Amino acid sequence: MSISGSPKEIGEISFGLMDPETYRDMSATKVITADTYDDDGYPIDMGLMDPRLGVIDPGLECRTCGQHSGSCNGHFGHIELAAPVIHVGFAKLIRRLLRGTCRDCGRLSLTEDEQAEFADRLERAKELDDDPDDVLKAAIRQARKTSRCPYCGETQYDIKHEKPTTYYEVQDVLAAEYSEIIAEAMQPDEDEEDDAGVAPQELADETGIALDRVNDILSGEFRPREEDRKALEKALDVDLTEEDENKLMPSDIRDWFEDIPDEDLANIGVNPETSRPEWMILTVLPVPPVTTRPSITLDNGQRSEDDLTHKLVDIIRINQRFMENREAGAPQLIIEDLWELLQYHVTTFVDNEISGTPPARHRSGRPLKTLSQRLKGKEGRFRGSLSGKRVNFSARTVISPDPTLSLNEVGVPERVAREMTQTMNVSERNLEEARTYVRNGPQGHPGANYVKRPDGRRLKVTEKNCEELAEKVEPDWEVSRHLTDGDIIVFNRQPSLHRMSIMAHEVVVMPYKTFRLNTTVCTPYNADFDGDEMNMHALQNEEARAEARVLMRVQEQMLSPRFGENIIGAIQDHVSGTYLLTRNNPEFTENQALDLLRATSVDELPEPDGQDDGEPVWTGRTVFSELLPDDLNLEFRSEADDEVVIEDGQLKQGTIDEGAIGAFGGDIVDTITKEYSKTRARVFVNEVATLAMRSIMHFGFSIGIDDESIPPEAGEQVDEAIDDAYERVDELIETYRAGDLNSIPGRTVDETLELKIMQTLGKARDSAEDIASDHFADDNPAIVMASSGARGSMLNLTQMAATVGQQSVSGERINRGYEGRTLSHYERGDLGAKPHGFVENSYRSGLTPREFFFHAMGGREGLVDTAVRTSKSGYLQRRLINALSELEAQYDGTVRDTSGTVVQFEFGEDGTSPVKVASDEDDPVDVESITQRVLDKEFSSEEQKKRFLGERSETTNLSEYAGPGLNKAGQGVTDD
Repeated sequence: MSISGSPKEIGEISFGLMDPETYRDMSATKVITADTYDDDGYPIDMGLMDPRLGVIDPGLECRTCGQHSGSCNGHFGHIELAAPVIHVGFAKLIRRLLRGTCRDCGRLSLTEDEQAEFADRLERAKELDDDPDDVLKAAIRQARKTSRCPYCGETQYDIKHEKPTTYYEVQDVLAAEYSEIIAEAMQPDEDEEDDAGVAPQELADETGIALDRVNDILSGEFRPREEDRKALEKALDVDLTEEDENKLMPSDIRDWFEDIPDEDLANIGVNPETSRPEWMILTVLPVPPVTTRPSITLDNGQRSEDDLTHKLVDIIRINQRFMENREAGAPQLIIEDLWELLQYHVTTFVDNEISGTPPARHRSGRPLKTLSQRLKGKEGRFRGSLSGKRVNFSARTVISPDPTLSLNEVGVPERVAREMTQTMNVSERNLEEARTYVRNGPQGHPGANYVKRPDGRRLKVTEKNCEELAEKVEPDWEVSRHLTDGDIIVFNRQPSLHRMSIMAHEVVVMPYKTFRLNTTVCTPYNADFDGDEMNMHALQNEEARAEARVLMRVQEQMLSPRFGENIIGAIQDHVSGTYLLTRNNPEFTENQALDLLRATSVDELPEPDGQDDGEPVWTGRTVFSELLPDDLNLEFRSEADDEVVIEDGQLKQGTIDEGAIGAFGGDIVDTITKEYSKTRARVFVNEVATLAMRSIMHFGFSIGIDDESIPPEAGEQVDEAIDDAYERVDELIETYRAGDLNSIPGRTVDETLELKIMQTLGKARDSAEDIASDHFADDNPAIVMASSGARGSMLNLTQMAATVGQQSVSGERINRGYEGRTLSHYERGDLGAKPHGFVENSYRSGLTPREFFFHAMGGREGLVDTAVRTSKSGYLQRRLINALSELEAQYDGTVRDTSGTVVQFEFGEDGTSPVKVASDEDDPVDVESITQRVLDKEFSSEEQKKRFLGERSETTNLSEYAGPGLNKAGQGVTDD
């Protein structure tokens, strides 16, 4: 390897300012004309598209480097500004330096001792990795307190900054109306009878100013000197000064900064070699290369220039006008106006989104996108191009469900598998396999798209050369082969909000054009199949593939780090299937039982549970038990609120529903994952899903509109319950209007009425729910889904079958609308149930137009709330990621940042991962089960365990043996 190609380590990166000479030295040409192309369409010399700045048109050659379009990266030019202008990016720093340095000699307004102290603080800050900018701010704050320069004695004035780039010196001067102010102060006070005012003689005596001069001051003929002004102010208790603002032009500021000594700058953390402060005032403007602001040719043949080019055109034109007017001896007012205009164009060239400054716009009104806008924000260079760039070896398409896949697998379309490649390092062992891939070519699957020789040259495999290349492949070559079954890839769904949004799967190459996914993996991805798309990334080296297989595979993510329980489990149809299989413990013949278990790893049935007409039968619970580990013992309550008992891997009683096998803490899945292994849990979830689907197919399971209907007599009962509620609401309103309603403590009478009406109508819906549930059969598919936890709830069913109920906005009845009423269809002041959003119809019977209107109001709140929460949580997560990105758990157990500062002495303050801690509601750590597991591993028999533990005797309560002659303190007492 040549020396130039050897890897280098970056020593340091430093940021600084560029001086005008450097701009000129690096410039390929001075730009003096705003024109871009001549009449023949060629770039004009010394214009903004000068060929020395780079070329974008095919056929043209760069006159700086000799390269053509595509090879030339472009070169900077420069504009000589007619007058200095302020760089808006440094406006705050300019203000600080103006406030902290002397207006005459340029020295920092700190004594030598103070400067030495801040120099020491700066060194300490560097040693401790603190922000040196804090030292600069503290030094300027200290310097601002000085009224006179400690070196030249010049009086220092305050600096006023008018954003974005205007600075004023604020000084106290003698007020223009000083004589009127003095005369007014000498007048007698009308409120006090004894006050005769101040005569000129008295004023002269009190201030020590000659009477003639006092009279001259009063007449306005003589302006009082500084000491006379102070004496007059003291004698008359008035202020004879006013603020005068002296505008500092950029040239004045540049001259000021040129006087600041290098040593003073070094003492406050500014490196004078790389960042002289006068360089913040621009005298030369760099012109970006043509390649960074390319022009496009429209369909009509016209050229459309980049926004930066438009802005540079404005700068050059104003610059030329400025020079012409100055040379022609134009009035100072016109010169200052042109100077301000030049400052505006340079400011908006750097940043076109400065508050208080109107943005530069196109003729269409669209704001120009200038330098800062290219870098800032979500679409900018950093977040949009560097952090969020598109990558190679990735694919994206729609996802579809496939229950035949394992949860570790993903179905990849053959077209994608031919396009995506994995790098295969050829050795003696896999030489023939590699040659076979190459021989199959890019179209045959599994084939190869590229080969790479040991010298680094990459060759494309085509239909014509595949046979020839296959014979040339030798050990040490690399073959970019197609994806094949079993390859490990990374699969991702956006938004990626937690670590389970990106997991590793094994490839199964399949026909058609969508990614196929096992439905049990939907929960961690938050995926559904209504058009969702997902991303796949093919890994390119063995290290990445090994890490993905060990750390990122789906089965390794069974437990959520958020709550420590399984996040992958049975969902929807799977839950309904196992519920039907185990609820009434149905019986199956041998053929039926084998059919249910045919896609699992169970190859023979256990002993039958009994006989039916002489034929052996197996119950649903026995069939389900075949999937459980043989030594599993577990007890818990199901979603259907019955006791589930599993002994030695046999389901003895209870219903298997979402609480047992579901995502988000299904007890069986969670226990198997923690007590057996993630592989065993993966096998269990796969087999449960398969068994559930066979069960659903066996029993039949569909839902239709009739499943949400209740008999007429039930409908009448619901109507009666609602009518009763209306009557109670009317009674409440009458009591309220009569003034007899007692308010609930802490609430007004109006609030009490609203609360009681809401409670009354809520009870009506509860009654409707009870009535509906009494009339639904247990085998109703909607009831099965709600009872098992597969989908929906009894409330949803009540709203479909009986009544939708009260609609609310912000937790209250709907009260907003027209004046005194919610809709024009109701009387003003009507406080009843219907005018304020009670919907008595069900979804099945259909809503009236008024009910529909209220229902839309209630639904709108949910939509807005969802949208607001999404944006807020997204922004919060982004801020957290930025704040925590440098934190790392070290080998000593501490959490530290990149500078080694300890943030936590133990990760999470307890040093435990939720994934590794088995816990329940009562105990944070399940000590008993951990102890039992250790004992089971160490001792083979119960006898050995007992011998190790010893006899467990009851604890002795010594107070039982204390006689009556002792009190609590143990001192003797007598019986009497």
